[in-house]
Amino acid sequence: MNEEQEERVPEIAVAGDLTEHEVELTQQLLDVEPGGECTLYFDSPGGSPYCAMSLMTLIRLRGLRATGIVTGECSSAALWPFAACERRMVTAYSILLFHPMKWQSEENVGLSEAAEWARHFGQLEKDMDALLADLFGVSREVMSGWINPGRYISGSELAGAGLAELISAADLTSANGIMTPSSNSEAIRGVKKPKLRKAP
Repeated sequence: MNEEQEERVPEIAVAGDLTEHEVELTQQLLDVEPGGECTLYFDSPGGSPYCAMSLMTLIRLRGLRATGIVTGECSSAALWPFAACERRMVTAYSILLFHPMKWQSEENVGLSEAAEWARHFGQLEKDMDALLADLFGVSREVMSGWINPGRYISGSELAGAGLAELISAADLTSANGIMTPSSNSEAIRGVKKPKLRKAP
């Protein structure tokens, strides 16, 4: 086995609140060379929409060939970096919550500043919802139906819509697993890889 084959594809755990781990996640993504491969394991309830946009932007602008695997939950803000992955994988037990953006501030702000923030946030929500639809490759009407008033989408449902690949129960119960020692995204066996449309 040559040196290139022995080189391990970076694996990144996107677990817990995105905002609390933003610095660590950002650095781990920057450690992957532009155009390189990495595997992201998701079990996150979300976090700041700005953090979500930053992680998604890093993945796309640096041309990372990311494989996103939802091992548990991938909800709210965590949906954006997952949608940015070139290859998306779920199990029947994966859960994804799509819902309208929420915001709060612990700062004391004046009425005019609060009004401006509400205007900004309303526009940001509309733009981010449209971008999420484009990243997943679905119509904005479909995405709106998931987001408003909010829906839990199972891994099976997401795979059935052609937006991810489904890891079978047989693979989960196999003692051998489905990842090869190289962790190469192309070496995940037993899972048919559909053609997923990239965002324009």
